[in-house]
Amino acid sequence: MHNSLFKPIRVGIFSGGQSREREISFAGGRTVYDHLDRKRFEPVPVFVDSLGNFILLHTQYLYQGTIREFYPSAANANFWGIPLYIESLPESHEPFSEKIGHKIEPAAFSKYFDIAFLCLHGPYGEDGTIQGLLAWYQMPYTGSNLLPAALGIDKIFQQKLLQKAGFVVPPSFVLTQKEWLHRADKSKLLDQIIATIGLPFVVKSSRQGSSIGVTVVQDTILPAFIAAIHKAFFIETLSYDSWKSYTPADKKNWFNSLIDVREGIGFPLLVADQICHTPHALLDYIELYFQKRQDPILLKSAQAEDAIIIEAFIEGREFSCIVLEAENGHPIALPPTEILKGERHFDYKAKYLPGMVRKQTPMEVSAPLLDAIRKEATALFQLLGCQVYARIDGFLTKDNQVILNDPNTTAGMNPASFLFDQAAEIGLHPTQLLTFIIKRSLEVRKDKGYLTAGPLLKRLEASF
Repeated sequence: MHNSLFKPIRVGIFSGGQSREREISFAGGRTVYDHLDRKRFEPVPVFVDSLGNFILLHTQYLYQGTIREFYPSAANANFWGIPLYIESLPESHEPFSEKIGHKIEPAAFSKYFDIAFLCLHGPYGEDGTIQGLLAWYQMPYTGSNLLPAALGIDKIFQQKLLQKAGFVVPPSFVLTQKEWLHRADKSKLLDQIIATIGLPFVVKSSRQGSSIGVTVVQDTILPAFIAAIHKAFFIETLSYDSWKSYTPADKKNWFNSLIDVREGIGFPLLVADQICHTPHALLDYIELYFQKRQDPILLKSAQAEDAIIIEAFIEGREFSCIVLEAENGHPIALPPTEILKGERHFDYKAKYLPGMVRKQTPMEVSAPLLDAIRKEATALFQLLGCQVYARIDGFLTKDNQVILNDPNTTAGMNPASFLFDQAAEIGLHPTQLLTFIIKRSLEVRKDKGYLTAGPLLKRLEASF
């Protein structure tokens, strides 16, 4: 480093968030914290809680296994021993945030950090929301601008856009929640979907990532179809017979699944069009309801999807391809990774639990096919107007068609992520890659008129 008086740039590492992917985001933030170049950057952990608060996090809490272990602590906030998220507590939340750090307001961000490194996923983090907030306060941030982020999260809009742009897309069917709930004959709908796109098909939430809300429907069994639709909409039904047959252990397991935002619908939820914030209140409602009635109870997440997409199942080899944007704005696709999942659907557990699937980087295909995948990935990157980096997922079919199905403007940052695996193939270790992301992001923000981005970029360039 040429300048011994260089003052490190303060990097606010945003992790957690309000979405169902908050745990993956939190783990990614820890990875970024660990691998930032301390000669150039001062990491500042910014925990975004599920209520939308920004908390300067005490460092020791970064190394907790899950958010629920420390915020609120399982010892102080649980239901039948099940740890809760902060939104399930009826009382004041201030004591919990004060224990883990210092809450700050967006207008004061610049007092604490110079650039925001975004590790947030899903709604409120990867959909343009946080990008718009940071833009309002002229706070430079990593990754794409607001518009590409907003386009990148909406699977229904994406497919329309890709089709019009000439990309290969699978046959699909869009279903609104209103249509689903008011449709009496679900079997006719199943027949209609099969007639339109065939079997098997994939039911997807339109604005979720990490395979949350995704089910592969293999046959014409109606209950399985209904369960898949409910999973994508984040709807739960509870029958009188089921509840009455449950043992105390069964009820605990049911609530445990319901509370977990990765697998269940989470809290707060809607029951009879009333907001229910806590498991305690829901238990009281269920017991009182079934004393008087035997009709099923319909529960809906307060963050339920208003529409879902149902796509024809793609037979092929699944891959993920990272695209980096060079200094001249030219996108460069890295060697894609193949997901070797065997018979298992690449769901949330398969993606994030060790040993569930194998990955191969680079994908073992001929050079022309590898180039075709990278060409399609860069074309989609450009179509959406992405900046800095993105992760593009897709399939290579048996007849060698490349089908892209899920652009992500924020890639996962855990140590075994596609981002770090593929960067290693071109000789970049995590610290170098993170430095590249910050530098390129400052260049993009400078071009967009962020007043502090230029001076920060000069400081960073002087450190090399």
